[in-house]
Amino acid sequence: MERRYRVRRAANYVNLATPFGLLISVVGGATRRPGPDGLILACGYRYRFPVAGAFTVGNVVLTRRDSLDERLILHEGRHATQWAWCVGLPMLPLYLLAMLTSVVVCGHQATYNVFERLADLEDGGYPRVPPRWRRRHGGAGG
Repeated sequence: MERRYRVRRAANYVNLATPFGLLISVVGGATRRPGPDGLILACGYRYRFPVAGAFTVGNVVLTRRDSLDERLILHEGRHATQWAWCVGLPMLPLYLLAMLTSVVVCGHQATYNVFERLADLEDGGYPRVPPRWRRRHGGAGG
């Protein structure tokens, strides 16, 4: 494993994000297995929240699916790095604020979420929705 992934893995254990992700995986009934680059893939997560196809807490990638494709794993790996940069649990309110901002700007939780953009929207399976003020509105004044 590359040094940067070893550092990320250590940082996310020390900042308690990975232990929190492991706790969520246990409570959510997910089956854990080692993934690439120090990630832990937790498949079969049973809750419907959050809505995304996968979500990451520390180095733990949680999903309701049985497996993840390579692009989505790359996307979620970038989120694991973001958890390390945000020094762990402060990532939660920062991510929620970014998600709210995106919803206000364009009506979609990911398109203008800085964390999703930095993780590559396309790899995460997210659309690029134009901001509300750039959309044409139908009707008489159209």
